[in-house]
Amino acid sequence: MPESTRPARPRAEHLGPARRRPQILDTALQIACDEGISAVTVAAVAARLEVTRPVVYSCFPGRTEILSALIDREEMYLGQAMAEILQKRRVNADEDVFIEGFQVLLAAAAHRPESWKLLYGDPDTEVIDLFGRGRAMIVDRCATLLRPTLEVWGTDHPDVKLPILVDLWVSAGESAVRTLLGLDGVPRTQLDPEELGRLVGAAVYRALRDA
Repeated sequence: MPESTRPARPRAEHLGPARRRPQILDTALQIACDEGISAVTVAAVAARLEVTRPVVYSCFPGRTEILSALIDREEMYLGQAMAEILQKRRVNADEDVFIEGFQVLLAAAAHRPESWKLLYGDPDTEVIDLFGRGRAMIVDRCATLLRPTLEVWGTDHPDVKLPILVDLWVSAGESAVRTLLGLDGVPRTQLDPEELGRLVGAAVYRALRDA
């Protein structure tokens, strides 16, 4: 077909940065989940969105800024889920409280699996410092909640055991999510979030209670 008669590629709708940024972040998240975080580049985002690179650059200066904004957004979503989980805890928590907490956690992971895949992925060196902030917040909150519970339970040397038990609690949640979603090469469980939450929550409660 002669160049003059070839149909022109339709121009992308002009949305403006405020409306375009969420599209860019959604696209970057999908690329990260499909191909790994190293595959997230300005060119890759532009190609998948079928826009030119200047359109992406008008919203973010580069890939690091895209990833930083993406991780901030996904950590916000996970933080909201964790806030709901952790507010269910109470001093002298019984087994049902732990089970309910893990069930809420796993339901949140099943509802937004892409967020967990992103934050549990292997970050590249350019964005390594962006990871881990959400976990630090969760560890701190869990320590605040578990300390008085250990004292009510009569746990020996609670201050010595607290960091170990908090890490066990948080790590069990991370492991449960990996099992539910089949991340990092972990075989995906056949249990649903409610069943898996009951299993893991009961196990964690007994481990902490008997420590």
